[in-house]
Amino acid sequence: MNRRRCPLSTLLPGETGVIVTLPEGAPSLTRLREMGLLPGTRVEFIRRAPMGDPVEIGVRGALLSLRDAEASLIEVETERAGVK
Repeated sequence: MNRRRCPLSTLLPGETGVIVTLPEGAPSLTRLREMGLLPGTRVEFIRRAPMGDPVEIGVRGALLSLRDAEASLIEVETERAGVK
């Protein structure tokens, strides 16, 4: 398995990742922290709206919709099978 770091917004449906960084300062991201999006939390990318925004993620048994701009600020570490 290859680990990679990328913005949450770039995951594909069904992919999971662990939050590495969540920038401070933006009120909307503060609210996401209060709802449990913290470094070390596993998230699953569920789907993207037909026009690309918002995105839906699964976190701790709940489904959350995020603006694509917010999701692009959240860095996750994910695993993908390596090509041999």
